[in-house]
Amino acid sequence: MTAEASPQASRLKRLFEKNFVEYSSYVIRDRAIPELEDGLKPVQRRLLHTLYKMDDGRFHKVAGVVGETMKLHPHGDASIYAALVNLANKGFLIDRQGNFGNIYTGDAASAARYIECRLSPLARETLFNPDLTEFVPSYDGRTEEPVALPARLPLLLMQGAEGIAVGMATRILPHNFGELLHAQKAILRGEPFVLYPDFPTGGLVDVAGYDAGNGRVRCRARLEKKDERTIVIREIPYGTTTESLIDSVEKAARAGKIKIGAINDYTAETVEIEIRLARGVSAQDTIPALFAFTDCELAIVPSLTVIRDNTPVILTVTEVLRHNTKKLVQDLERELTIERGRLLDQLQAQTLEQIFIEERLYKGIEESGSLKAALAAIAEGIAPFRERLVREATFEDLERLLEIRIRRISRYDIDKRRREIKATRDEIALVEKKLTDLVGVALTYLDHLLDKYAAAHPRRSEIASFEEVVAREVAPANLTVGYDREHGLLGHGIKAASGEGFPCSEYDRVLLFFRDGRYKVIAAPEKLYVGPDLLWAGRLEEGLIFNLLYRHGTDNLTYAKRFGTPKFILDKEYRMLPEVAGSTVEFFKAGPDCRLRLTLVALRRGKGNQILMDCAELPLRAPAALGKRVSTRVVRRIVEQEDEAPPPAPAPTLFEPPAGD
Repeated sequence: MTAEASPQASRLKRLFEKNFVEYSSYVIRDRAIPELEDGLKPVQRRLLHTLYKMDDGRFHKVAGVVGETMKLHPHGDASIYAALVNLANKGFLIDRQGNFGNIYTGDAASAARYIECRLSPLARETLFNPDLTEFVPSYDGRTEEPVALPARLPLLLMQGAEGIAVGMATRILPHNFGELLHAQKAILRGEPFVLYPDFPTGGLVDVAGYDAGNGRVRCRARLEKKDERTIVIREIPYGTTTESLIDSVEKAARAGKIKIGAINDYTAETVEIEIRLARGVSAQDTIPALFAFTDCELAIVPSLTVIRDNTPVILTVTEVLRHNTKKLVQDLERELTIERGRLLDQLQAQTLEQIFIEERLYKGIEESGSLKAALAAIAEGIAPFRERLVREATFEDLERLLEIRIRRISRYDIDKRRREIKATRDEIALVEKKLTDLVGVALTYLDHLLDKYAAAHPRRSEIASFEEVVAREVAPANLTVGYDREHGLLGHGIKAASGEGFPCSEYDRVLLFFRDGRYKVIAAPEKLYVGPDLLWAGRLEEGLIFNLLYRHGTDNLTYAKRFGTPKFILDKEYRMLPEVAGSTVEFFKAGPDCRLRLTLVALRRGKGNQILMDCAELPLRAPAALGKRVSTRVVRRIVEQEDEAPPPAPAPTLFEPPAGD
């Protein structure tokens, strides 16, 4: 049974593997990841090609455009409609009429039967040229679709793109129209250039971590302090909507991270979200908290994944733009070559007609008894003027001469035709001159596009440098950590005894010292068992000072040391006493000032059984350092000396033992 099942299982496995590879390849290449050549996904390319075929200058119902595109796109009307709305809202290639939704609020577009669209002038001028377009049969073989549009714009970087495929994803950030074209001019001139993202929703963007299309960028909303208790959001980060932003603010308020009184959304054509703060809360203190705890600041991790030669690759902005610029020059060269060929054909026809009429070669036709004889007569008559022709006269050229009507011959204007021939020769000379300076032609073309369209696409996002807001630093200390010594429980869910407990936030770290010499750092817990032998607990801060006297287990003598805030790994235990049996803590206190009176064990001949010690005179050491021996005699008692004036307040402390044993 097993022997029979094994080959079947193997065949089934191979079948699944084959089908999975085919499916994943199809999703990657034909649906989710854009093509490098024109920067478009298949559905977008098919949409634009359909709009080009339908274009008559007037608006078309979106439902009609979607229906026509379904002849090329096999995945249904929903995906076509969504792609059309998305393309139209980018504001470059499609003119809109009607409700196409709102990129700020996230409102959906109206139904396809209610809204209209057409190609924008920019799209008509830069995307299409049937002479340069390669076509393949559509999915049902009834029509043809373009393999790639001959786009003269860096659409991939201009519009951006997002897509999730099998095992990979792409997130290409949009860039500014004018800046892209200026960068292309820099490439043509061999000059350096720098490009940064530009988002349609505006806001501020920190590009310190941006790595030419990859890396990481941080986006911030543009906040305006209207008065001390009112904050207005004017622009939002890329990838958010006013609805999602308001939800994040309300969530932070419910969690107690910020305090607001009300939030109102007045967004229409521009963003306007008004946040009214609670009484006693200032806008100056709330703005950092909004960046830390809400979607007012977001980090975006782009990935510039594209299809190149039917293979997904990760490129940089520089590589993509250099490819687009090289393709622009190649397309312009092909267009000029085609135009030169057209003009040469036109000059050939004009010259043949001029010779045929001015030299009265048509007279020889009258004596010809057949078509063959007429063509031979014309060919013989043209032979002496061969040097005036662009090329040898073909059968088609001669046939075209036979089709000239007598009426046209009788009205032939010799001077006018000569002027037309001269104009054609001038055009050919101009095209040939351009072909010798393709870089100059490309620069002129880019300048034309900049002059005509750049003003309509200004930069919306402001490049800025801002410090990352650390949540721990701006979080409100709305928790009070208490300690129940009887049950050995610590946390903000434990009621603190009078005079004990310390405030902290959910982002704070808590430093714990134990009587047996252990210490560790933990996250602020709600309820955690730490045992009854807690020596000191407090919020971890930079600049804390701790004073420690301990008895060494080997020689029974007392050592003193002073150390600051320790380095740590969360939840890992460390020791501040030597790992020697009998070592015990004799005195421990947090704070920079500490004066002690040490009473030594009396000796029969000893003098001075007390020592006054100022801990501030001790050098700062590591917590695990041995410390300084305070005396060669055994210390019997340690008492803290009181100052005349109260010392500065120590670090926030949950529990400290009595000064002596």
